[in-house]
Amino acid sequence: MLFEMRGQLVSGLAARDTPTSRASQISATGPGSGRMAFKSRIVGRMEKRLPIAIVVRLAAAQDQPANGAEMTYTDNVSVHGARVVSTRPWQTGEMAQVTSLKDEITLSGKVVYCHKLQDHRYLIGLNFQGRRVTWSAYNTYSKA
Repeated sequence: MLFEMRGQLVSGLAARDTPTSRASQISATGPGSGRMAFKSRIVGRMEKRLPIAIVVRLAAAQDQPANGAEMTYTDNVSVHGARVVSTRPWQTGEMAQVTSLKDEITLSGKVVYCHKLQDHRYLIGLNFQGRRVTWSAYNTYSKA
């Protein structure tokens, strides 16, 4: 999407809904320009999240599946990401592999956040970096 600001074309902005998502501010006019100032605050995910629990195998991208993989589940899924429950903390930027046990389809994703829960588990947000989720459970409910 393109916006025209002060006679220049500027590409649209998009933000993901993460606990650390950044608000973007755009000012279309300066003080005294005679035009109304336009400010926009863009916050939130652009893709719809579905609260789907899918049983998955979660492992660090560099690990072999037998080493350190855990059986867990998703908390929600969107077309390019998922929030997954984990037994260990993850670092932002770390790469993970998530495999749907039903389909045996593996997606690699980057950790965009990690939140500790009170019961010593963690919620990690994963971005699959442009790859679409093709798990059958997601496909079934995303069409509704």
